[in-house]
Amino acid sequence: MEVTTQFVNTSELGDRIMKVNHAGEHGAICIYSGQIFMARLTARDLVGELKEFRSHELRHRSIFWSELQVRGRPRCRSYWVCGLGGYVLGLVTGLFGHNAIAATTVAVEGVVLRHLEQQVTNLQSSDPAAVAAISAIVAEERQHHEQSASHVQVSGIWSKVLTPIVAASTETVIWLGMRL
Repeated sequence: MEVTTQFVNTSELGDRIMKVNHAGEHGAICIYSGQIFMARLTARDLVGELKEFRSHELRHRSIFWSELQVRGRPRCRSYWVCGLGGYVLGLVTGLFGHNAIAATTVAVEGVVLRHLEQQVTNLQSSDPAAVAAISAIVAEERQHHEQSASHVQVSGIWSKVLTPIVAASTETVIWLGMRL
């Protein structure tokens, strides 16, 4: 998704990306919260890992919120939609257990990582503060993706069904957030 053509100046692009990333981190916190709630019944072995991931996402949200405050910008209009949608996604995938939880994380984080890399490229020469904020979270997002990928049963139904649906949904939420 190429977003730079929609924005007149790069400062506006950096502001918008910070808002959308902040909302996305809120959605991720809610996904993990819903999954933790359900995993206590369906995948107890993942609860500790999910709590660790959620703690990372809480820190990520804080990084983007701090950057928004420095810029004097409010949060994205999609913030609460990301939260509600994330919690529902977390509950539903958590209900289906270990492989569904892992497949969801792989799908979401795969999209997120691609967008973060593109954002760094797009903002590299124009918004060093945004690049620093984004760069501060990439390693943990990659950890979430790789660790979850190690849990996914490739031949399992959840990776085949959930991955394209969750990835497309994540792309759509990002696309909408950039335009709200």
